[in-house]
Amino acid sequence: MATFHIPPTSESKGCHPLTLTRELGDFPLANVPLRRHQQAALLTSGLTEVSSAEADVVVHPAAWFAPAELATFLADASYGSLVAADGSVLLTRKVGSRALQAAQSFAITYSWDLLRANVEAMTARKAYVQESGAHPSLYVDGRLQVGKGTKILPGVVIEGDVIIGDHCKVGPNCYIRGSTSIGDKCHVGQAVEIKNSILLPGTNVGHLSYLGDSILGEKVNFGAGTITSNLRHDGGAHRSPIEGRMVDTGRRKLGAIVGDGVHTGIHTSLYPGRKLWPKTSTLPGAIVDKDLLS
Repeated sequence: MATFHIPPTSESKGCHPLTLTRELGDFPLANVPLRRHQQAALLTSGLTEVSSAEADVVVHPAAWFAPAELATFLADASYGSLVAADGSVLLTRKVGSRALQAAQSFAITYSWDLLRANVEAMTARKAYVQESGAHPSLYVDGRLQVGKGTKILPGVVIEGDVIIGDHCKVGPNCYIRGSTSIGDKCHVGQAVEIKNSILLPGTNVGHLSYLGDSILGEKVNFGAGTITSNLRHDGGAHRSPIEGRMVDTGRRKLGAIVGDGVHTGIHTSLYPGRKLWPKTSTLPGAIVDKDLLS
């Protein structure tokens, strides 16, 4: 039986500040770690995981697979590599000399790539299960998963694919749009709108906030009225600083990338594509127009 191996994740500087406190393989997409998504795709394809780099197939630790391209690669032993559009080698095989050029599979190189993978993970998910009750006023136009012990209060509106973890509190009167995944023990409260975002466990967005196309790490607290901006006035693609250079994200909409343990003061405004390093904070009324480093 063919085998595969996923090496440990490298430093992943392009995904800082999120990978300053965790390996990229542990980052949750649709509330499931990236490494488990990779394992599931390959195990479903009939491969067996081993701990050795001498496996038949070696996996790029940041690879995200389009199912059809993965199936094409594995079905044809003449392919020795699956190569993403940016040149990243997502899979290598002992046998085979040809390269399969991927159109949809990619390597998660930058933090905003996690948003793309999260959308694909949620879209591909077949079963959305509600394990907790909700107030009768809950309105859902899409697919909603709710974990154990989660409370959904009056006036909550869900649109698109939304996953909410265990022991969360959601509402009252909040609007959550897909594709949004919310980890365990989070609080999303009064008059909060969240769209196409990822919240890691223990995070609070309690009052009067807008969070769009953004990622919040663990145990983040958004002060009341914290707003993320995600759209340029000219409608162009956002650029974001990475190690001293501005990188074109290719995204028309991109909000904030926020590390673990960040606290914002009330009425904080965050420019598009800005990143806040773990355990940083802002004062009331702050305008974050540059990355906030530790």
